[in-house]
This record gives sequence, structure tokens and C-alpha cells, in this order.
Amino acid sequence: MMSNFLTNQQLASLVEAIQSAEQHSTGEIRVHIDSNTEDHHAETAYQVFKKLDMHKTAERNAVLFHINFEKKYLTIIGDVGIHERVQQEYWDHLHDYITSEFAKGNYHKALKSAILETGLELKKYFPVQGENTNELPNEITFS
Repeated sequence: MMSNFLTNQQLASLVEAIQSAEQHSTGEIRVHIDSNTEDHHAETAYQVFKKLDMHKTAERNAVLFHINFEKKYLTIIGDVGIHERVQQEYWDHLHDYITSEFAKGNYHKALKSAILETGLELKKYFPVQGENTNELPNEITFS
């Protein structure tokens, strides 16, 4: 599926960023682009989080970027394992950065930077010890 805000090449670049960000940690990162939901709030994002089985990672360290470009809506959900370590202030900072870049039309740049920064945080708290199993697909999902 295509987004009106990101080209296919940019979407592929984001998948590469997810793979890179996950390389040195056991954490999982997903991006979900929602074009359907009219009523945007955290509950919608959490339903996607559960639908994608993100709450089932071994260390509870999955992070979801749930975006609706048309509605100018972004929710970031970090599961309990990562959230306990970085606290709400980290997510607020990331959210502010992404939304300020979105306001300038820098959709790809903002998401790629946020994915890579999240990967650094995951690496800090969840470094790879032995085999690094990819628990969740890296593709970007759409609804």
C-alpha cells in the first residue's frame, strides 16, 4: 500500500532503518500508518499494538509508531519493558521532535531519525546477548 506522504522508496528506507535499529538490541520497532480511523486517540493505537502482537515480545520491549498523516495524529507506544527504563519524558521528547518535523513536511526524515534514536535506546537497555531473534516482522503496516 502507498502513503500519500511517503514514496515507496522512502517506505523501503524506513524498513531498512528498522532493521538497522533492531540489529544491536532485542527490541522490536513497528510503524503503522492508519488512513481509516476517524477517531484518533491512544486506545486506537493500543488496539493496533495488540493486533500486531507487540505485547508478546520476550522482554516486553516493542515500540510502535502509530501515524495518521491526514489527521496529523501520532502516538508512540513503548511496551512496559522499555517504558520503565526511558520514562514518559523520553516519549514526549520523541513525539515533539517528530511532530515538529511533520509540520515542516519532513515525514521521512522525522520517522527515520526517530526509529534510529529508538534503536539506540533499545540497545542501551536491551543489548543482544547471544542470538538475536527477530520476534516481529519489520514491514510497515497500513489500515
